[in-house]
Amino acid sequence: MRRCLDVFAQMLGESRFADERPLAGLEIELNLVDAAGEPAMCNAAVLDAIQRPDWATELGQFNIEINIEPQDLGGDGALRLEDDVRARLNHAEELARSRGGHLVLVGILPTLREQDVNEGALSANPRYRLLNEQIFALRGEDLHLCIEGVERLDTHAASIAPEAACTSVQLHLQVSPDAFAAHWNAAQAVAGAQVAVAANSPYLFGKELHRETRIALFEQATDTRPAELKHQGVRPRVWFGERWITSVFDLFEENVRYYSALLPICEEEDPEAELAQGRTPELHELTLHNGTIYRWNRPVYAVVGGIPHLRVENRVLPAGPTVLDIAANAAFYYGLMRVLPHGERPIWSQMSFAAAEDNLTTAARHGMDARLYWPGIGEVSAAELVLRRLLPLAYEGLATRGVDTAVADRLLGVIEGRCLTGRTGATWQVEKVRAIGGDRHEALRRMTLEYIERMHTNEPAHTWEV
Repeated sequence: MRRCLDVFAQMLGESRFADERPLAGLEIELNLVDAAGEPAMCNAAVLDAIQRPDWATELGQFNIEINIEPQDLGGDGALRLEDDVRARLNHAEELARSRGGHLVLVGILPTLREQDVNEGALSANPRYRLLNEQIFALRGEDLHLCIEGVERLDTHAASIAPEAACTSVQLHLQVSPDAFAAHWNAAQAVAGAQVAVAANSPYLFGKELHRETRIALFEQATDTRPAELKHQGVRPRVWFGERWITSVFDLFEENVRYYSALLPICEEEDPEAELAQGRTPELHELTLHNGTIYRWNRPVYAVVGGIPHLRVENRVLPAGPTVLDIAANAAFYYGLMRVLPHGERPIWSQMSFAAAEDNLTTAARHGMDARLYWPGIGEVSAAELVLRRLLPLAYEGLATRGVDTAVADRLLGVIEGRCLTGRTGATWQVEKVRAIGGDRHEALRRMTLEYIERMHTNEPAHTWEV
């Protein structure tokens, strides 16, 4: 990893990277359920039915993932992206149904129970087994999941399977090395606002916890530190970070300095020899290691067609509730990322890094009811921050990207609608379960089935009636 890091530094110094490309790339994780809305452990059968390279396995047998190649959002590109995603998901749903499964876009599957997430629920991929073994070898003790929310969850797990409960949407943005730090800092600054207006994970193991419980769950379910190391200040593997950066090198250097390798797998490539011979090294060990450090905004190094490039991978968003909601969340982010990194007085020069982290934590806990800090206006409600400051910037950013006004209005109108109604996927789930009442799991199951029906209408969640 250190040799890779040295070569990476040399490549940055020699400007060997592709420039920024204004394209939007997405990864969407999904849950699988049976006809009753309960988790279905059938991802191998479903993927066998789909047989498409853009679909892949995920950590749990009740998870699958689709990768959407980078696309231009200019003109009506965002609308075409939404239509493309819907078409792929509808096709996959038809095939999944033939294998007893149904797709669900949600941050945490509401009907998931503790007994559903044990080591036997891990997908067959050997990498997941090795990851599980290595994490517990480092911990030396069971995972302790303790989340204080509306209700309290306090339990232990003997595998990393609870991590599979977290299903997200990851947004990718390719940037040049010179512009990377500004884009990563900007993404960190807006993470709290993103989560507040997109929360969709209020339940875990039958308990109502945070509006976006997935944030706390992921932090705890992938923690390699026993209690002693936590007290000593050892960094967690799911990490917001601790400072604004000046170069992408800062992040990869922190990876090597702070974290031991979880997957000790080496390739034949000699990165120094590759570079010396005029070829582009893959930096296998550095990128593999980077993939086991779960920053909420992760740096990505990749090589396509022999040319290396860098991406910011935004990982804070939950899946769902609909494809339109996902497209709206993406438009909000990509619009902001076209403006904030280029400000004359950068936003990260006006707020502390701790304030940005606090925003994310508060937004995950309270969703639209969160109060967030923003320079120039202080602490305000999430809705006020988005309506007053961030939505206008997102509109400006999409216009600069060349997105048609009607398309921008449609997508960002969804974000505005959530702010005006105070309703996200999370609030709808909670209101529906409370309206059903009675046995909690049965209420969650009935809510999930109705959620799936509404998901297929592609009407945004803030318009759903309880």
